[in-house]
Amino acid sequence: MKVIISRVELVDKLSGIQSIVEKRSTMPILSHFLLNVGDENWITATDLETAITEPIEIKETKEPGTLCLPARKLYEIVREVDDDIELVSEDSEWVRLTSGKSSFRIACMNPDDFPKWPEITEKKALNISNETLKEMIDRTIYSAGESDTRYTLNSLLFHIKPEDNTLRVVGTDGHRLSIIKTTIEPEFQEETKLIVPRKSASELRKFLASQDGDVTIDITDKHVIFNIGDIKFLVRLIEGSYPDYEQVIPVDNQKKLNIDRQAFIKALKRVSIISREKSNAVKLDVTDSTLTITASHPDVGEATDELAIEYSGESISLGFNARYLIDALNNMASERVFFELQEPLTPTLLREADREDYLSVIMPMRI
Repeated sequence: MKVIISRVELVDKLSGIQSIVEKRSTMPILSHFLLNVGDENWITATDLETAITEPIEIKETKEPGTLCLPARKLYEIVREVDDDIELVSEDSEWVRLTSGKSSFRIACMNPDDFPKWPEITEKKALNISNETLKEMIDRTIYSAGESDTRYTLNSLLFHIKPEDNTLRVVGTDGHRLSIIKTTIEPEFQEETKLIVPRKSASELRKFLASQDGDVTIDITDKHVIFNIGDIKFLVRLIEGSYPDYEQVIPVDNQKKLNIDRQAFIKALKRVSIISREKSNAVKLDVTDSTLTITASHPDVGEATDELAIEYSGESISLGFNARYLIDALNNMASERVFFELQEPLTPTLLREADREDYLSVIMPMRI
């Protein structure tokens, strides 16, 4: 291979794959990426769970070919040089990089050893707007587990329900749950559940933020491919059973209070300073028209705050992890939210006053 690539173009492409390539892997080739120059010019990176292939603009092709290059080291180099990059392969193990007066000889790996993109034969397709898909991930990923031993919780569920033509995205770590739904075209005849790893969903969100237009989702038994413009983002689905989230969502909470969202967030942040530890425990005392938030710590002290609310019902006291409440409220947009309660230790529903397609469920805690 012998090519010239714009420095700006190469920096942009390499920055986008840094969190996908594996930095501490038992497979060194996963810290590399493929650069293919020929009839089509593209780069590919993978960590075996997620893979991405996207086009790259080549300024001048003197000799086409394929290279398997170290992603991090090459990124560090191209960020520091000033001129366009010339890459000249010596063989499958070495490549010469030149930029202005700077020259580097870099070790690379055999491209034949790079993991192959899976062959997709049978698939189902779903179209959704980029903006909608990004919002669905944004509003649910905070609820997904990160290092839970129940590995299916470290993921988002994409649930296609043909009976009401909806796509639902769900995140839960066992203590809280968020769900958002949108209407889709009535093309799916069977209920479909896709368990997408949290890391993959987080990386997908980054690429959605940089693109416009619709996204085509190709679904197979083991993989899902998000086609974002010219970018193909492939995810290996998690095998297993996702929790029956619909059984967790309370449907008959009788105690409902209406509260200013921003005021609620600020009060929770103030009071939780006292209990800033693993549990972040705060106590909510709900009485007619008043919500009292308290926290205490034997080595620190106590804190109390009050908020005006719209509520008519029996008084009730509950305990919560303040961070869970703040996360849920921060992922809402309306001025006022509904806080729906039943008993001190039963699931609590939190939803926006002006939309029905998104809600959050939080489990109270003993205090």
